[in-house]
Order: sequence, then structure tokens, then C-alpha cells
Amino acid sequence: MDFNMKKLASDAGIFFTRAVQFTEEKFGQAEKTELDAQFENLLARADSTKNWTEKILRQTEVLLQPNPSARVEEFLYEKLDRKVPSRVTNGELLAQYMAEAASELGPTTPYGKTLIKVAEAEKRLGAAERDFIHTASINFLTPLRTFLEGDWKTISKERRLLHNRRLDLDACKARLKKAKAAEAKATLWNDEADKAEQELRVAQTEFDRQAEVTRLLLEGISSTHVNHLRCLHEFVESQTTYYAQCYRHMLDLQKQLGSSQGAIFPGTFVGTTEPASPPLSSTSPTTAAATMPVGPSVAGLAPPGEAALCLEEVAPPASGTRKARVLYDYEAADSSELALLADELITVYSLPGMDPDWLIGERGNKKGKVPVTYLELLS
Repeated sequence: MDFNMKKLASDAGIFFTRAVQFTEEKFGQAEKTELDAQFENLLARADSTKNWTEKILRQTEVLLQPNPSARVEEFLYEKLDRKVPSRVTNGELLAQYMAEAASELGPTTPYGKTLIKVAEAEKRLGAAERDFIHTASINFLTPLRTFLEGDWKTISKERRLLHNRRLDLDACKARLKKAKAAEAKATLWNDEADKAEQELRVAQTEFDRQAEVTRLLLEGISSTHVNHLRCLHEFVESQTTYYAQCYRHMLDLQKQLGSSQGAIFPGTFVGTTEPASPPLSSTSPTTAAATMPVGPSVAGLAPPGEAALCLEEVAPPASGTRKARVLYDYEAADSSELALLADELITVYSLPGMDPDWLIGERGNKKGKVPVTYLELLS
């Protein structure tokens, strides 16, 4: 009991001494031990890393889950160490509504068939989004949280301890200064000065030891940056994969809708379709949307998948052709298509009955089908 009381009294005395030292420093009435410039730079770098990591983490959470209520719910489940329940994505919910609408309005009608096709695409988009959120959470968000909740808390604890050691050191310096001043006035040996010198040596040793521990932790921020760099690359890879999947799903859907629209509205969609979004690996310039010259009908010509294109029978239209610049490399899927290289110029034209997403391309003595989305039509 007596030991505990003495310890409490000692702790209270230390706290009071630190409070006095801190207050006097604020009012400019006491000297303060300054850290070296390199140490100050390490502190500033660590603070900056922590602040930006928090901002990036919060905004990434918003990107992956825009609904604030859902984010709060996920946070509570995480703090309670419970598994977050599976949540239907917006794309999957839209797919469900479209499928139900098609079932009620008539799945065999043109509108119903289109609803079903779009619903299937939206469902695939929702599944891709779910995979992206899961991958990004594991590979990017989790390491950022680990730093903030683990390494940074350790750094903060040691910094507070260093701050207290610095206050103790400066308080000892102030006591020694006063003791020596009193000793000089009394012109005799003062035990207080000897005691103050001993306390100063101990305080200096503890401060130096804590400063070294804190310095090592702050220098470890460089390793944190390396780890976060690796995680950032993984986040970009997962995001690239996600958008590439979305592009493929929508391109497939566009082809399906283009074929069905051509059957419902004959003559409306030949060569006048707006280009779809470009592949994710490049930034697309504005693609001109213009009506292509239409060549003579070829017997047996039909949209891809219904009949083979007889390239030998294809001839440019009498009214002329158009030049087009290739935006992206394209590898021909079969002998009826023309392989493309980015930035090359080719001659293109359309034929009646063709899928509106395709044109006939010619380069020298080679010709074949080419996708409109890979071209910029020139005036």
C-alpha cells in the first residue's frame, strides 16, 4: 500500500514538473533542447506520410463503396471482428429488375429480349465490380489500415515518450542552473548542485536512448513507402482488370444489340453508329462519327456469326471510300478480319447488311473486316 502511494506521488511529481517546464517554454521562460535538422525532417516526413495515407484510404473507401451508410456498417462489422455480409452490387440489382421486367412485359418481344440481354451484361458487370472491390480491399486498403493502426501507433507512442524525456532533460538543466546560481551566492559547496548534476546525467542518457529508438522507427517510413508502392501497383492492376472486363462485356452487348437493332430497324444503323469506348490501355482521341460510303450488296453477306464474308467478291463502292487512322493494335480473329497496327492509315467502307460495329478495311492488296471502335475516321 505504501509502495503504491509513493509511486503515485512520484508520478504526480513528474507530471507536475513536466507541466511546469512545458508552460515555461511556451512563455519563453525556459530553454528547450532542439532536435537536429535531420531528425526534424524525419518527423515531418512521417507526419506527411500519415496524413496522406489517411486521405488516400478514406477516398479509396468512398470509391469502392459510395454509400456512406454501407461504409459505416462495414466499419462496425470490422471493429466487432465479424464477417461483413455479402451485399448486392448496383449492377446486379439493376440486372434483377431488368430480368423481372422482361418476364412481366414479355420475354419474346423485342423490348423483352433486349432487357434480358442488357440484364445479363449488367449482372456480369456487377460480378466484376464485386471481384474488384474484394481484390482492392485486400491488396490496397488492408496494408494502409495496417500501417495506420499498427506502425503509426507505435511511432506515436515512442514520440510521446521522447517528448516527455526531453521535458525531463530540460527540467534537470533548469534545476542544475538554479542550484549553481545558489551555490555561487552562498560561496560554499551545495549538495543540491551535485544532486542536480547526477539527475541531469541520467536524464540525458534516457533522452539519448529514446531519441535513437524513435529515429530508427522514423527511418522505417522508407520501408513503408516501398510497401505502399507495391500495393499501389497491385491496386492499379486490379482496377485495370476490372475496367477491361467491363469494356469486353459492354462491347459484346453492343454487338448483340447492333445485330438485333439492324433486324428491327433495317437501314438505320449501317455505318452511322457512334464508336464505343476505346480499350483501357490508351487514351482515345475524339472519334469522328460519319456516314460511310456504302458499296454494292454482296450475295451471302451477313453479320458475323451468321455467314462467312467472301472477301474476293467485295469491291469498294463506286461513290468513293474513306481514310481512317488506326487508334490501337488489333489482332485478327480469323481470315475474314484485317490485323491493324496503331497509327497506320487504311481505306475503309461499309456494305449493306454489315454489322454496324464493323467496316471493310483495305491496306495495299490486303482487305478484311475491321472494328469501328479501333478507328478514327478522317475527313
